[in-house]
Amino acid sequence: MVSPSMSPDQPSGLPVEFPDVMALVADVEGWMTPGQASTLFDAARRCPPHGSIVEIGSFRGRSTIVLASACDPTVMVTAIDPHAGNDRGPQEIDGYAEEAADDHAVFNANLAAAGVADRVRHLRMFSDDALGAVDGPIDVLYIDGAHRYAPARADIGSWGALVGDGGTLLIHDSFSSIGVTLAIVRELVPGSKFRYVGRSRSMTIYRADLDAGVGARGRNAARQLAQLPWFVKNVMLKAALTLGAGRVLRRLGRTVPEWPY
Repeated sequence: MVSPSMSPDQPSGLPVEFPDVMALVADVEGWMTPGQASTLFDAARRCPPHGSIVEIGSFRGRSTIVLASACDPTVMVTAIDPHAGNDRGPQEIDGYAEEAADDHAVFNANLAAAGVADRVRHLRMFSDDALGAVDGPIDVLYIDGAHRYAPARADIGSWGALVGDGGTLLIHDSFSSIGVTLAIVRELVPGSKFRYVGRSRSMTIYRADLDAGVGARGRNAARQLAQLPWFVKNVMLKAALTLGAGRVLRRLGRTVPEWPY
């Protein structure tokens, strides 16, 4: 007998409602707000049966679990993360080689605990090396890899080219990270493939269905450029926190703003 909250073709024990998925990842380390998790959940739900979801940057599996839990059981979920101790998170660009093995082990343990390990193919390699291991078209592409300009631009350009018509592109730390934002301005603002849909904080949503007309492309560019004031605010907040504003606020008994993501 199928539980009322389960669809007939859903594997037993695998949650299909968003609150259930959030409960699964409640203790999984990572940088993803509930609103951003909901955005991932909805994108995975849109992925057609036998489709393809690719995630670049998995860390310890928080976003991976959301994607794998929400999609149809026939969907291939590919998680790409070298677990090499670099680009782990905010202000963790390199120097974490000793944590790499632990990140990898915890990632696998978290997927197993959530019941999605058999639905995820993990490629433990850098995203540029993984290009030949994934066949297009991709239905949902989530980019949360290296946040420096060059690798972020390469991910958007190279992997974005594999997204099929009508597919979804999601990018974390958009209009928050300087490198990611510059990559978006270079690749997507003047682009002719992806339509800007919106964002959940720093997670932008794009759809591969942009009208090729000059007017549509101009409006699409303007909607993205309209996010730049929020980007400037985030950069100023990061600078203030880096320079010690948090310590000052704590001494004054004030609430310290969280690192924007």
